[in-house]
Amino acid sequence: MTQSPSSSSTFSPRHRWKVLTAGVAANAAFSVAFSGIPMTAVLMRTGYQLDNATLGLVLGLMGLGIAVSELPWGLLTDRWGDRPVLLMGLGSTAIALVAMALWAAPAAGHIPGLGWLGAGLLLVGLLGGSVNGASGRAVMTWFDASERGLAMSIRQTAVPMGGGIGALVLPFVALHFGFAALYGLLALLCALSAAMSWAWVHEPPIAPRGNKTVEAAAPKSGPLHDVRVWRIVAGIGILCAPQFAVLSFGTVFLHDFGHAGFATITATMVFTQVGAMVMRVWSGRWTDRRRNRPAYLRACSALSVLLFAGLAVLVMASGTHAADSVALRIALVVLLGVSGVCVSAWHGVAYTELATLAGAARAGTALGMANTSVFLVCFVTPFSIPHLLALQGWPMVWLAASACALVARPLLVPRPAVADQKVAKAALSRST
Repeated sequence: MTQSPSSSSTFSPRHRWKVLTAGVAANAAFSVAFSGIPMTAVLMRTGYQLDNATLGLVLGLMGLGIAVSELPWGLLTDRWGDRPVLLMGLGSTAIALVAMALWAAPAAGHIPGLGWLGAGLLLVGLLGGSVNGASGRAVMTWFDASERGLAMSIRQTAVPMGGGIGALVLPFVALHFGFAALYGLLALLCALSAAMSWAWVHEPPIAPRGNKTVEAAAPKSGPLHDVRVWRIVAGIGILCAPQFAVLSFGTVFLHDFGHAGFATITATMVFTQVGAMVMRVWSGRWTDRRRNRPAYLRACSALSVLLFAGLAVLVMASGTHAADSVALRIALVVLLGVSGVCVSAWHGVAYTELATLAGAARAGTALGMANTSVFLVCFVTPFSIPHLLALQGWPMVWLAASACALVARPLLVPRPAVADQKVAKAALSRST
């Protein structure tokens, strides 16, 4: 179903920015859903009459749906191309959200069964997972190797951008207009991004100039059989655990422990998402120029270890509830926001490193593998947090987040393949 070179020869290399824009729009539209719905956690807990454990399970179901579908979508993208997968995924996601607005939204005197809500969010995740691998493969095929870090990081800003929009808009919509309006708004965003993909996303007329080098370095057996790819995939997933802890239960933490108001909670979540978006663009450009992606990934994970450990210590110093000290409350809000930015800043760089290692022609599969790992963690994290809370409270939650960043650090830096090591040793022996 991919286009022939002749059918795409009418597009100039400048068209790559339109492709990138469509990819950002597709990711952002879906991110408003999967990152924005958890921002309504407090309202969802009340509206659907859920306890914390059930809330965590429900919030994790969308991530589970994405995790299950990511690798199949990635394989289909490599076979069919970006355009058909984006159109199919976004269109069906919009239909699923309309169904949720009709049958899975609480109304006056009626609370839908937990099965309707859970099945709806799971289905949205299964269908919406299509946008991640498809838009990433488009970046790899349209952009030169010298621009891929920046382009992939811009594409990855769609996730915090959508999350920021969701944090700013969705709680307001849910509070004043209800969850039916919320799901309807999300369906409209998916439909609009599908129209943009239909207009702009096409196969490139020629391979980017840097493709030959990348393909030469790519494993011939494919990313599914490359240990280096699996290491990065595991590291990406594990480092997402503290990020999802902030996104899924950050609002609950600020409300229940920090006694923050609605405006403060919203501002903190918006700051986290906007800060992550800015840092992703900057880091992509910076690492393109310096060619230091592994060092940047190590630094981000190490700083995340320290920040979440510091947050745990600050919570322990506050006692069982946030102290009456205004300074301490401000410190909790600021440290949570900064921790969220740091643990969200590295995605574009890591995905570029992964896709480069796999090769542009297999980028859809590699990114599908990474997103499977990411969204399995997205399911496990909100499901686990209530149990950690029951054990030792919020200090245990943030210490676990710090530990995940520590474990992820050595995994994110790919080790040279055995063949590469032999070449390096031979070159060293000749030089000596």
